[in-house]
Amino acid sequence: MPKIEIITALILGVLTVLYIIQVLRRDLMMLQQNSYRNDRYTRWFNSSGESTRPARIMGCIALFLILVHHIPFGLSGLVSAAIILGCMISLARRRYKKPLVMTRRAWRILITSLLLAYALTAGAWFLTHNPVTTIAVLMALCVASPFIMLLSNWLLKPVEKSINRRYYNEARDILASMPHLKVIGITGSYGKTSTKHYLQRILSEQFDTLMTPGSFNTTMGVIRTIREHLKPYNEVFIVEMGAKQPGDIREICNLVHPGAGIVTAVGEQHLESFRSIENVQRTKFELIDSLPADGLAIVNNDFPYVANRPVDNVECRRYAVSNTQGAGYNARDIEYAHDGTRFTIDGPDGYSLSLHTRLVGECNISNLMAAVIMAAYLGVPDDKIRYAVEKIEQVEHRLNIRRTPGGITIIDDAFNSNPDGSRMAVDVLSRMTDGQRIIITPGMIELGDRQYDYNLRLGEHIAGNADHAIIVGEYNRDPIIEGINRAGRLDKDHVHPVDTFAQAQQLLATIARPGDTVLYENDLPDTFK
Repeated sequence: MPKIEIITALILGVLTVLYIIQVLRRDLMMLQQNSYRNDRYTRWFNSSGESTRPARIMGCIALFLILVHHIPFGLSGLVSAAIILGCMISLARRRYKKPLVMTRRAWRILITSLLLAYALTAGAWFLTHNPVTTIAVLMALCVASPFIMLLSNWLLKPVEKSINRRYYNEARDILASMPHLKVIGITGSYGKTSTKHYLQRILSEQFDTLMTPGSFNTTMGVIRTIREHLKPYNEVFIVEMGAKQPGDIREICNLVHPGAGIVTAVGEQHLESFRSIENVQRTKFELIDSLPADGLAIVNNDFPYVANRPVDNVECRRYAVSNTQGAGYNARDIEYAHDGTRFTIDGPDGYSLSLHTRLVGECNISNLMAAVIMAAYLGVPDDKIRYAVEKIEQVEHRLNIRRTPGGITIIDDAFNSNPDGSRMAVDVLSRMTDGQRIIITPGMIELGDRQYDYNLRLGEHIAGNADHAIIVGEYNRDPIIEGINRAGRLDKDHVHPVDTFAQAQQLLATIARPGDTVLYENDLPDTFK
């Protein structure tokens, strides 16, 4: 091999080695965002256009160039190296909303995938002793990196199962050593995280209280909370319970054995995995079904698939803001003001408690009601409940309201979005009448075959309650704009489709003026365009 080709092979080989590390890290990030589940990762890969993204196509071109024998390798190799370098620079410049978190599991998967890639490359060298062929195999693995990631994750399943079982047993033993610990489970299609925060703030006035942090609402998240944060002196443990498929909540309950539970909502969310709202209902009520006979269920009758679900295994207290028929607890005299909301909770046997909160929106009143009912059940005095509710801070990205130095009011509801939550958020925006009302949204996801219809309805609701609509990305653009146009109450010049949130921000700077209100409704993860 001529000297120029040796140098070219060395340059291309080093760049390709660095590139495969880079692409495998990105693939791992997407696998992590899909809960390390191969089925979800595969579904995302097939539906997201990942197989035809520009970097993968350029990788195929680079591979093709070095395999074409009538082009001198000195030339084709250098062109391929330039392509690989360009792909590396492009990937390094990308910024992600939810970057890769290098947990121990992530390290195990990354190391296994790198070992597989290098084992296949070494095999190519052993069989051919041809540096060009060996580099071609490594480049092919860069293009096919998702399959390496899937294989690595599959090979590690027995290891992860063994590790998880050990952690599970440790968490179980910790709980067994605390027989007097009060465990409260909270679940729902939406509202569970806010309710968890509100309940923790109120109960902390009376008890030493621990809650699962952030979105630690899976079995392993709960186990990690128990192992790392639960202390012998804790009196109450509030456990947020999430689910992507039937059985998920039952699995958490079998570990923590809650004595009381709250169901905040049953709605059409995650229908891609649940398939039907009846499956969502059954899964959310796994929490209530697991409660002991002397426990308590608190459920939100504002949702039909909560109201129509009988509870006869345990005492059940039903609450509602709008659908008060059949609810023992309801909210009345709701008044919104610049400093928050005033309302009164009425309950059985003459129970009545007037409250003021900095929070706004019907959904927040509903979540507060569940927390207040649970706190009263556990014996927290009314004055302590009233004080705690007054001091509760808005949960970040969940209908959080703030005012910018420039006099613009921001309603931040960007954590996620669902049919009921988005409607409530737009309703809050509609009450802001001092200036223009502007919504920035990419729409709603994970609604299965109802996704187009629900985003169309969102567009219709936006049309009657906003002055400007900035629609981000392509994923839900068509149904939202169709809904806006169908309603016919928003000037077409005030409907602004953009490709990215960065473009939305640039456009907003030209539209917004002091006194205006901007609603950020949802923020799609990196797995969506």
